[in-house]
Amino acid sequence: MLKQDTIEVLRECNALLVPSGIQVTIQKGSLVMITQALGNSYTVYVNGNLARVAGKDGDALGMVILHEEDVNELDGTLEDKVWTVLKSCFDPEIPVNIVELGLVYECHVLPQGKDHAVAIKMTLTAAGCGMGPVLVAEIEKKVRDIRGINAVKVELIFDPPWDRSMMSDVAKLQLGML
Repeated sequence: MLKQDTIEVLRECNALLVPSGIQVTIQKGSLVMITQALGNSYTVYVNGNLARVAGKDGDALGMVILHEEDVNELDGTLEDKVWTVLKSCFDPEIPVNIVELGLVYECHVLPQGKDHAVAIKMTLTAAGCGMGPVLVAEIEKKVRDIRGINAVKVELIFDPPWDRSMMSDVAKLQLGML
């Protein structure tokens, strides 16, 4: 979703600057432009910067509050559910999920007692991106919310370094690269 009009923020709300990940407060009355609304967040252009606003604060932008469906209600294996969750995580600067971007290198669902552990190796589009810890925390929380998962480890790796050839054809098509 892309809203081209500048809108006035209706109430104060927290946001994370992109790509640094620094938390800021967008003041009521600030003018913003929504650049994307994907996953469970909005990316806005404000005061010359991009910022990520949590979906729960959509009302501050005059938009709907974004809720994600409960992955536990979906059919499929634990691994299917983990991949569904990963596809709900988006780079705040690129309107493509992290799976289609080719950022997830490995994902293993491993038995651990009566439950399971998940081990994920992933990268970022740029090694110095401050949003890395934000994305990792989002992934860990979403995967941990899946019933039957008791441990999640997301490891950021940069070898091999990410490049555009790692994107799926779906991502390339979505970005006008095919």
